[in-house]
Amino acid sequence: MFKKSLYFQIVIIFIGVVLISLASAFFISSSFFHSEVIFDEELSNISSGVAEIVELTGADDLPQLMDTIKTYYFNAVIVSEGGEVIGENAKIVNEVSKPMIQHITSLNQGETYILPYEHKANYRIIGLPVSIVAGETHALFVFINYEEEFESLRKVVFFTLCLVLMIGSGLILLASRYLVNPVKKLTNAAREMAKGNFSVRMETKSTDEVGELISSFNHMASEVEKIDQMREDFVSSVSHEIQSPITSIRGFTKAIKDDVVPKQHQKEYLDIIYQETERLSRLSENLLRLASLDSEQHPYRPETYRIDEQLRRTVLATEPLWKEKSIYVSLELEKAEIYADQDLMEQVWFNLLTNAIKYTPKNGQVSIGSEREIRGLVVRIKDTGKGIPEESIPQLFDRFYKVDKARSSAIDGNGLGLSIVKKILAIHQYSIEVVSEEGLGSIFIVRLKDEKEAKTKGNH
Repeated sequence: MFKKSLYFQIVIIFIGVVLISLASAFFISSSFFHSEVIFDEELSNISSGVAEIVELTGADDLPQLMDTIKTYYFNAVIVSEGGEVIGENAKIVNEVSKPMIQHITSLNQGETYILPYEHKANYRIIGLPVSIVAGETHALFVFINYEEEFESLRKVVFFTLCLVLMIGSGLILLASRYLVNPVKKLTNAAREMAKGNFSVRMETKSTDEVGELISSFNHMASEVEKIDQMREDFVSSVSHEIQSPITSIRGFTKAIKDDVVPKQHQKEYLDIIYQETERLSRLSENLLRLASLDSEQHPYRPETYRIDEQLRRTVLATEPLWKEKSIYVSLELEKAEIYADQDLMEQVWFNLLTNAIKYTPKNGQVSIGSEREIRGLVVRIKDTGKGIPEESIPQLFDRFYKVDKARSSAIDGNGLGLSIVKKILAIHQYSIEVVSEEGLGSIFIVRLKDEKEAKTKGNH
């Protein structure tokens, strides 16, 4: 369990990365240290100082001077143009060629030349001209070995890197707790949600990725809580909608069965039972349709067709409803085509039109119009009913929502028609809005996308 924790993984990854980085840096710096021009100026100054001492020393004392120089961390030899050597250092002599001697003697007084130091790990050879005898220039080669200094430097670097590793590891241990603690709290909150506690929330003041994660979690928890509440309301509404007609059917059938109802009134009660069964049938049909629309397996077969003709057919299909209430239906439709599922959109227009007829009083008026706008077609269905309160409009498309709950039993419907409309339009990526004023009626405005844009969305 511990090895799988995020805290442990962060610490191990950090220490691993630091170790690899420090080891790589140490070995790379050690390998290329000898090829870096880091001491050239200091070496030239030392060699110039040796040259000054050589020039101040008499020719007879030079061998003794060369022996004295050996006691320090560098060595030196003097070579004439003819190849005569003063001082003993085979390593220098072996690496110095005659052309190199001639090059050094040709330099101006005070100039230095550092011999190429490929494959020379911990030492340098510096050449410079010196005058031992008047009128004769020799080449002075100073051999400087800094192996001990280099080893000391490596130890210091190694100690520094180890110190960096220790301090960095301690800091990452502390920092990891700061990073991991919110994740642990988030895990505990998720477990609470899994138990059914959807009211759990987390506080955060940070705006980094962890803060965004916590904000997203809080938003998710809020939405899940709403969905859970909607589920409870849905179950409650379905139970109520089913219980009401079942109670009526049970009561009337028992009354008829027990001969409580006179035979001359039985037909009236049977009509009521029939209406209640129709109501149950519509409820189950709408519930099944909503469940099908909610699923991804619902058939969606878009095609190009004339929407004005579809609206006219819908008006004809609802003729018994509006004729019964003597409602005047007017049409002002522009000839237009849309790319949509014809069966689904027919359900939209049927629900909207029957809803308008349902809430329009006798001798009222329902008008249907369409017009083209910049982004597509707009269909408006207007009625002269009692209107919708402003506070009810945001909930109008919620499932089982009824504006006038007190009169819901008197008005045929189960509060699912507009929910189906909203769902079908969402599938097509269309939109709907409502403009209403109490006492003056309502307007349902459906915005349809342009045919080409709808085809693009549908293919996507």
